[in-house]
Amino acid sequence: MSTKLRYRMLSGPDDRAFCERVSQALDDGYELYGDPGITFDGTRVIVSQAVVLPQIPS
Repeated sequence: MSTKLRYRMLSGPDDRAFCERVSQALDDGYELYGDPGITFDGTRVIVSQAVVLPQIPS
């Protein structure tokens, strides 16, 4: 991604790949925003987490 979005909602199955995506976003300067979400789709657990880039003072 060439231009970082100020807000991203990450979601997917509750597995290592999801945790790696959240960890990468944190490494890229994003901060967690709000509580994580969790649901069950009848087969697997689906999770979500919003992340935001901190505001840079102008």
